[in-house]
This record gives sequence, structure tokens and C-alpha cells, in this order.
Amino acid sequence: MNSTLTLLPGDGIGPEVIAEARRLLDAVATRFGHSFTIEEGRIGGIAIDETGDPLPPETVALCERADAVLLGAVGGPKWSDPNAPVRPEQGLLKLRATLGVYANLRPVAPHPAAAKFAPLKPELLEGVDLLFVRELTGGAYFGEKGREDNGRVAFDVARYSVEEIERVTRRAAQLARGRRKKITHVDKANVLETSRLWRSVVTRVLGDEFPDIEFEHVLVDAMTMHLLHRPASFDVILTENLFGDILTDEASVLAGSMGLLPSASIGDGRAGLYEPIHGSAPDIAGQGIANPYATLLSVALLLRHSLGLDAEARAVESAVSQALDAGVLTRDLTAEGAVSTSQAGEYVAARVREAA
Repeated sequence: MNSTLTLLPGDGIGPEVIAEARRLLDAVATRFGHSFTIEEGRIGGIAIDETGDPLPPETVALCERADAVLLGAVGGPKWSDPNAPVRPEQGLLKLRATLGVYANLRPVAPHPAAAKFAPLKPELLEGVDLLFVRELTGGAYFGEKGREDNGRVAFDVARYSVEEIERVTRRAAQLARGRRKKITHVDKANVLETSRLWRSVVTRVLGDEFPDIEFEHVLVDAMTMHLLHRPASFDVILTENLFGDILTDEASVLAGSMGLLPSASIGDGRAGLYEPIHGSAPDIAGQGIANPYATLLSVALLLRHSLGLDAEARAVESAVSQALDAGVLTRDLTAEGAVSTSQAGEYVAARVREAA
């Protein structure tokens, strides 16, 4: 297969973990006989510094012609003023809208070697295998924003259409059919009108089009408790943009480290946007100690969802699992004998090159 991939290292530890992703892609290409044309672009704080734009037009062009996009991280203290007219996060939001990726997929399946670092009792983590499906291009993040009364009043409009809810619900149901066929829809329908619309649309789409899928509705405040008390009882979790952002970060504690969790943002087209769920971690940037596994697992999602290379994706996932089994752990997972970012990345790449 010949594919064009755009890598966006971004800020903080982004360049370090993306370097390991590039090493991994080279290993996949060598082992399976593929050819990946890899291009790199600027996004986030570094793009602001160099161009004044968090998502320069040349980066947009690179992403639009790519078969998939892999992002490192954006942001940092240098650009953290929430009142600044231009911020790194604006580049990421614009990229999601440009690519039309409306469904964010975040799998959470704790590995035994890392689960011991989670703050929950081990028995609560047995059998946990979650897939969050978060609507990504609507809601309060993309609605009208502003200030009134000389800045004394602020507003963020959360707006959703039937069509936006239908398409992400169908995507969640399609994914659920390949799993345990259960969807938990999370909302705040006892208070919010947008949630009441979500609940009615989800009920209709799943009831009429996916009768084989079991589903339930859970209020978001209750869900924050259930995720910590009985996480293994859930399968696919479907929710709107803001709730999904919060719940997926909460669920990261189940895995033992945010450095282990990948994500995929997909739409109706082939191209998708892939990234680790962690941030730019400026406090450890440049030290060579960042955990690259979430980025490497994001490569696996890229191979599966955008390139249709499931065997290659499974080889990557197996290699990361072997690394954890072998105790190849970065500093976020162990206090003694920690390996560097590059050592972890090379271990995984070597296992892929040796894959049967």
C-alpha cells in the first residue's frame, strides 16, 4: 500500500512522541511491504510563534491531501493566557472542523502491567474494555461565544442538530456491533434542552435502525460515579462534546496513566485525525522521558480506521502489550528502572519488525 501521512508534532513532548511514531511507521512499512510518504506540518504554539496562526494554510493543505493525520500535542504555559486572541487550541478545533471528523473514539482497556498504577482496587478493573464515542464538532466548544455588559457577562452557546446526533449515534452503533452490542448514552436530560434532543434522537435511531443493540441513558453526574465504581459494566459510551471531554479524562485513571491511551477522530471520509489523549506536558518536554505508548497505539488506530490495515494494527498493539509485559516502562509507570522515550519506541518498533 502507498499512503500519504501528515505528522503534526506540535508543542511540548509532541515532537518526542511523534519521532517514535515515525520510527514505528518505518517498521510497519518494512515488515509488511508498504510505502508511507510522510510529511510534517506546524500546529499550535510553535505555529503561532513562527507564523502567527495556530493552523497555517500550508498545514491545512498538507492535512487535506493526506490519507490520515497524526498529532502530537498542542499548548503550553507560553500560550496559556485564556484571553489571548490567538491560542494553540484554536488550531486543533479548526483542524477537526476542516477534516470533518465528528466522532472521537477513545478506547480504555487497562493492561495488567499498568493497572497496578491505577488508584482503584484491582478487582474493579477486571474485564474493563470501554470505547468512548464523543461527538467532536458541535456543542459549546463550537457554538457562539461572547461577553456582554462590559465583560461582566459571558456566554457559550451549546447547539446541536438532529443530523449531528444521528450520524455520531450511527457510528457508535456500528462500532458496538463489533463489540458487546451495548451502548450507554450519557446526557443531562433532566436539565438541558440539548440533552433532551440527544435522548430522543438516540432512542429513535437505535430503536429503529439497530434493534440488535442494547442501550441505556445515564445522567452525566451519575456516570462520573459509575465509571469509578463499576467500569466493567459498560461497553460503548456515547455522549456529546463537553461531557465526553471530561469523562474520557476521568476514565484515563483506569488505565494507570494518560500515557497509555490513544484516540481516533473520524468522519464519513477515509482520512482521520489521530492523537494521544495526553497534553503537551511542558514540565518534562525535552528530557526524553515521555511515555510514547499512547501515540504508538494511536498509530494502530490510524492503520485500522484510515488505511484498513487491521493485521498491521494488531501487530502494533501486540508490540506495545509485549513492552508492558516485559517491564519496558517509562517514568510515569515506574520509579525504578524507567526507560527513555526512544528506548520504549525502539522496543516496540523492534517487536513489529519481528512480527510473524
